[in-house]
Amino acid sequence: MNTPMRSNSTLALFSLIFGILGWTLLPFAGSLVAIVTGHMARAEIRRSPETLDGDGLAVAGMVLGYVVVGLSLLAFILVLLIFGGIAGLLAAAGH
Repeated sequence: MNTPMRSNSTLALFSLIFGILGWTLLPFAGSLVAIVTGHMARAEIRRSPETLDGDGLAVAGMVLGYVVVGLSLLAFILVLLIFGGIAGLLAAAGH
């Protein structure tokens, strides 16, 4: 009995590629693309499980993307706290 070959979802592959690019050449934009295409790929694979594979690729791309977005938000909040604290100290010293 021959079982049909399942092909990897193109969106899942794009998710992984952009997840890697999000760590290297396209820090924030690549990560957003990885997240969006990863979710689209997983939905596509769930709709056609007999013909499509690549759920692991999609999940890996999404994880890479979410980590970069999370670290970027954390860095942004840290910068705001640091500069806000400096501004508060300068304002208190000025009075």
